[in-house]
Amino acid sequence: MKSLYVTSVERYSGKTATCLGLGNHFRNSGYSVGYLKPLSLQPWRVEGHITDEDAAFVREVLELDAAPWELSPVVVTPDFLRSHLRGETEENLMAKVRSAVESASAGQDVLLLEGGGSLREGYVVGLPTPVVATEFGSDALAIVKYRDDVRLLDDALTARTRLGDLLSGIIINRVPGDAADFVSEVAVPFLEAQGLNVLGVVPEVRSLAALSVTDLIQALKPEILTERFNPEALVETLTVGAMTADAALRIFRKHTNKAVITGGDRTDIQLAALETSTTCLVLTGNLRPSPLIVKQAEEMGVAMLLVRTDTMGTVEMIEQVFGKSRLGQTAKLQKFESLLTEHVDLGRLYDSLGLEQR
Repeated sequence: MKSLYVTSVERYSGKTATCLGLGNHFRNSGYSVGYLKPLSLQPWRVEGHITDEDAAFVREVLELDAAPWELSPVVVTPDFLRSHLRGETEENLMAKVRSAVESASAGQDVLLLEGGGSLREGYVVGLPTPVVATEFGSDALAIVKYRDDVRLLDDALTARTRLGDLLSGIIINRVPGDAADFVSEVAVPFLEAQGLNVLGVVPEVRSLAALSVTDLIQALKPEILTERFNPEALVETLTVGAMTADAALRIFRKHTNKAVITGGDRTDIQLAALETSTTCLVLTGNLRPSPLIVKQAEEMGVAMLLVRTDTMGTVEMIEQVFGKSRLGQTAKLQKFESLLTEHVDLGRLYDSLGLEQR
């Protein structure tokens, strides 16, 4: 049985998406696949049990038999952390993870282990990624999300420093078009010369980072002013309507499938948004819009949400979840899998794991 520990330097880099894409690729090659998230800082309640949100989602996609809470053996809740720090728990956490690994890997050809939010996590409970990966003889794959040129290089080198010989390779994810030349022509050769195996460079596709209207509703807890809208419609960009109506219209025309965040009293901005490709209107300050605007949004199938927070506070709330893609839509998952196939040298990954690509 081979195990691959998928980790990243920072949160929301694409670990879960990569586990899903690779899991399906391995399965399509005829290998049986297991999955485990040894440590989680994202408590999620399912059927009265505390588990991890990502683990519960991966279980559905990879059609695993285990219960969701069996796929995330150590979930750090505030109560658990306090008890652990006070020495009130005597449980051997590594032994607990070992038992879960044995169950998740039973009868499987490949076990995917998903790291926590970043390579910084796990030290306080004795389960940092390098220690866990070493414990189970796992190869490590680091997902490095592009943020800017310097941070890309520093993040990649940080992964090598933290993981050492465990690191079988990195995938550079979400590279925007204007950075593609630098990454492929300068960064990749430099990193390869430093001894890093760069398995692929995955371009940014905005629709993959998009939120659905349902995601926005869950994040904002708004009052929903319209009844007729598609809850699965995607929001690819956020636009703040804090300018003149003419300026807003020029900007709005440049962006499709957007959410416009503006004050409930800005009728001019709301009308400009409805003249262009808008998925959702988020009205701030608990200021109710004109009934005529609500009626027009209703007729166009645009979700209109009313929140109590001000505009900047609302933007900050959305940005906390924007880009945290769950790939919940089948089309999004299929798109990411095709990106992996097209842009990642999966043959090198198979070779590093000692697997034959069928």
